[in-house]
Amino acid sequence: MSDTVRNVLFLCTHNSARSIMAEAILNGLSMNRGRFHAFSAGSQPSGSVQPLAIELLTRNHLSIAGVRSKSWDEFAQAGSPEMHFVFTVCDDAAQETCPVWPSQPMTAHWGIADPSTVEGDTETRQRAYFQAFHQLQNRISLFANLPIDKLDRLSLQAQLHAIGKN
Repeated sequence: MSDTVRNVLFLCTHNSARSIMAEAILNGLSMNRGRFHAFSAGSQPSGSVQPLAIELLTRNHLSIAGVRSKSWDEFAQAGSPEMHFVFTVCDDAAQETCPVWPSQPMTAHWGIADPSTVEGDTETRQRAYFQAFHQLQNRISLFANLPIDKLDRLSLQAQLHAIGKN
């Protein structure tokens, strides 16, 4: 098994809910065991994290230390961490042109419905966030369990795309 820590970037347009939750989930996942370091960013960051996302992460005992809405430009400049994987988690980001990542990371689209657009009472909105969180948690768990060191690049890419369909 490789001792390499792989950097993973989760992208979404506003970097205010889904990508933030994905970052916290992977960094807090017990099966991660230091294999991954997750980050998140957006193409048009809102500048703030959705309170219901923070509430859900806290309720699930995941660290929110340092989470903030930020631009993907922070990760595309010299001196930024080298990304090994980049996942888009919203439909808008999948349609946008992403920056050129110097290390040519593996990429996949894992579209998740945007819970911040759900209208209704508090319970309805909380349910939307929980559904997004649960779907992200499932996909990230599948990703973290992949035998990355044993798969060739083409097989790994196929697995990453398959996870986005779950």
